[in-house]
Amino acid sequence: MQRLNHYALIFLLSFSLLFSSGPVLGFAQADDVPMVPANFTQLAEKAKPGVVNIRTTRTIKGGGRVFRHFFGEPFGNRRNPFEDFFGPNTPQPNQEHKERSLGSGFIIDDDGFIVTNNHVIAEADEIKVKLADGKEFDAEVVGRDSKTDLALIKIKGFEKLKSLPLGDSESLKVGTWVVAIGSPFGLEQTVTAGIVSAKGRSIGAGPYDDFIQTDASINPGNSGGPLVNLQGQVIGINTAIIARGQGIGFAIPIDLAKNIVSQLKDKGEVTRGWLGVQIRDLDESLAGYYKLKPFSGVYVENVVPGDPADLAGIRSGDIISTVDGEPVASGKELAGLIASIPVGQKTRIVLLRDGKEKKLSVKIAKQSAEKVQIAANQRNDDSLGMQVADIDAEKARQFGLGEEESGVLVVDVEDGGRSHEAGVRVGDVIKGINLKKVSNLEEYQKTMKALDKNAAINLLVFRRNQGSRGIQIDPVK
Repeated sequence: MQRLNHYALIFLLSFSLLFSSGPVLGFAQADDVPMVPANFTQLAEKAKPGVVNIRTTRTIKGGGRVFRHFFGEPFGNRRNPFEDFFGPNTPQPNQEHKERSLGSGFIIDDDGFIVTNNHVIAEADEIKVKLADGKEFDAEVVGRDSKTDLALIKIKGFEKLKSLPLGDSESLKVGTWVVAIGSPFGLEQTVTAGIVSAKGRSIGAGPYDDFIQTDASINPGNSGGPLVNLQGQVIGINTAIIARGQGIGFAIPIDLAKNIVSQLKDKGEVTRGWLGVQIRDLDESLAGYYKLKPFSGVYVENVVPGDPADLAGIRSGDIISTVDGEPVASGKELAGLIASIPVGQKTRIVLLRDGKEKKLSVKIAKQSAEKVQIAANQRNDDSLGMQVADIDAEKARQFGLGEEESGVLVVDVEDGGRSHEAGVRVGDVIKGINLKKVSNLEEYQKTMKALDKNAAINLLVFRRNQGSRGIQIDPVK
């Protein structure tokens, strides 16, 4: 009996320790931070007043002559039978109609400035902002940056606003709990929780890809809304999803956004540094050719004549290893570093040439659409201000396309270029040019080579969730 009581006492002690408030076997907490928050109620109540719903309207022309060239009259001269049930909603050639979209944003200060995604408000004729208390305001665009998909808008006439504090995404760790707030499918003030799944993701959205990946549920309508940490600080801006992926969403790091938003607020535009080189990542074949062991750095394919790199003495075949003492391991890293350097500032670049190290001082110039286009032309691309690529399995996955999709994928659109002005977007699939079918990059390049690129060009474009449309790129003025 005494032995039984002894075992019973041991069991009770173990049971009480298991459910005590302190850490047990590392499950309850780590480094004084709860591994699983008790609930997100206080965080949601604190953050939701700073999150807004954004509704936009833009006027577009349905069909047009490009539409007719590719599709003709779907019912010939006969009346559309579906009008009996749904009314004549199908856009007719040259008929204007309203296209509406939904998104999210968050307030950054008491003056009415709101951060969102560029794709949420791009080409909008009207922008409406709805606060958490239900009040609505007209918004105006302060500035936007298509390269990072960021935009700054502003409202007026409000009484009092609740802004959200900005956090630090650089020190953010994989596995950290985060919360996404926004209007998925128009469902305002929706809160979802998850963790940071990865950092530094590149999804082919633009030249400065550096996304936070999270499994906090993000859906259409969440775009532009905040991703916040458990302290209620914004550490990311919800931007993209993989259409067929569950638990895979992407957010722009707030550290990247801070500089962009500050420039948009002060100047209405973003100024980036420019080096004037065409680059590529250093792979094993190049490293083997140059006998580099171990290898790291960025290979210079071409140098734009008269630009900073050329004036400083950088040559084709050089391998850039550091910028102002910062190692660069990829073209993305180099582009990001150069873009962040103030125009006119001298920067120190270390490179390898013929196996020997060279140190050069380069005076950074201002990036412009014209300079980017010149560099693009050196890559034998067209002069339309966009970059295209074949659709492989990886790109199909990233952009939510079928793996057998034919055409070429638009992977970059230069802000202010002819394609941008015409309404071409990253993620569009070009299927035809001036009535000629385009199935792959080779056909695209062959067709473009035969065209007068200064004349008007008609594209047949497929856009996910919106279908096919005709886009006319205006002639050079």
